[in-house]
Amino acid sequence: MVDLSCNNLFGGIPAEISSPFGLQSLNLSRNHLMGRIPEKIGGIEYLESLDLSNNHLSGEIPQSITSLTFLSQLDLSYNNFSGRIPSRTQLPSFDALDFIGNPELCGTPLQKNCTENEGPQGEENVEGTEISWFYIGAATGFVVGFWGVCGALQCKRAWRHAFFKFLDSIKDRVYVNNVGLDFDMFEMSKGLQPRRKGGKRWW
Repeated sequence: MVDLSCNNLFGGIPAEISSPFGLQSLNLSRNHLMGRIPEKIGGIEYLESLDLSNNHLSGEIPQSITSLTFLSQLDLSYNNFSGRIPSRTQLPSFDALDFIGNPELCGTPLQKNCTENEGPQGEENVEGTEISWFYIGAATGFVVGFWGVCGALQCKRAWRHAFFKFLDSIKDRVYVNNVGLDFDMFEMSKGLQPRRKGGKRWW
């Protein structure tokens, strides 16, 4: 049995905690311990009682704790644990009070459902990632396309002249169409029919 409760201990739980052979009870409650529960905690195969309450431990409860088949007493209350309580063990059979005081912890025996708690947030993160990649791809495509066109026009004089000639023709067409539309609207406002010749405007 190891009882170091109420000793103002600081720091993390050392991984070597699993070394003592035949350890049956471990009490580190009411200290100032921080960090995660060591993954090697599952190596204390004969452990029957584990009390880590009233510390500042965080992270998820390690899956290796499911190896503690003799564990009959557990208290992880009032820490900063998060995530789902491992379900492939006797942990869900413990009282909810053994896990109370961990706002980010979910799953049986707590009433906080992990699906409701984590699902929407996960979907939101995925959606946000997809939107971010969409904008990144769009920006990259625009830059590559823009400089590709500019580079081609810079290298090929004939292409450059043809491109600007095309732009001039488009500008002229837009101008003529806008003038014609304004003239038609002016005639219609006077109660006249737009004058055409051969199906086309003849101004």
